[in-house]
Amino acid sequence: MNYFNGIVKLANGVEMPQLGLGVYKMTDSTETIRAISHALEVGYRAIDTAAIYENERETGEAIRQSGIPREQLFITSKVWNTDQGYDETLKAFEASLQRLGLDYLDLYLTHWPVGETFVDTYRAIERLYEEKLIRATGVSNHHIHHLEKVFNVANVKPMVNQIELHPWLTQEPLRNFCNEQGIVITSWSPLARGRLMDEPVLEQIGLKYGKTPAQVIIRWHLQHGFVVIPKSVTPSRISSNISVKDFELTQEDMMKIDALNRNERTGTNPEKFDEA
Repeated sequence: MNYFNGIVKLANGVEMPQLGLGVYKMTDSTETIRAISHALEVGYRAIDTAAIYENERETGEAIRQSGIPREQLFITSKVWNTDQGYDETLKAFEASLQRLGLDYLDLYLTHWPVGETFVDTYRAIERLYEEKLIRATGVSNHHIHHLEKVFNVANVKPMVNQIELHPWLTQEPLRNFCNEQGIVITSWSPLARGRLMDEPVLEQIGLKYGKTPAQVIIRWHLQHGFVVIPKSVTPSRISSNISVKDFELTQEDMMKIDALNRNERTGTNPEKFDEA
């Protein structure tokens, strides 16, 4: 298998694996540990979890069982909406760290931009960074105006913005803004929750390289420079999703996939949380 092991450098020089495992909706404890363990066995070195996923304990257990040195892994978690605010975020982080059984996180994110609270939430994340409890700072689902509000109080800009991004939702203005600000994009729902698997353009490109539509989409994310975190509990899919090192999409392929944009979300629009 040609497993992808590329990295991106964050604004502070920290290296983040460009392809990781997302563990959203992994609710069965045994299945979750099995899926993460398999991912670590086949070469994944980044795991993306969150307090609201209720699988931080299982993530920590799989990490311990793997025997892989902690410094070789990149672990991300997020503070949920009901725990936002300065002091609340510091407490929520401590609880996440305890559930994971870790001494530090590589990246900690605001999950959604809730009301005005998200600004104080980021200030707390910044403090965690100053205290070396996290190696990098970040946010999720932040639009340009959310980021600008954060910039007004931040000493250190968010290094990562995790957003819904896939060929049906390419978010170019937000991507360009983040790029100008030195913020790395992580794509969640990178396969549009499986809805892109029957897209003829992706099938045709896949046939050319002997790859599945999912592998083509993952390769598209990687070649755009995004971090991508496809989720699956199926061992064969977990292996297939990282087996994307042995082909490269042409500029024409990339443009064809870019042209699939419909500005269509599979998840919530972050604007909803701005009023909470």
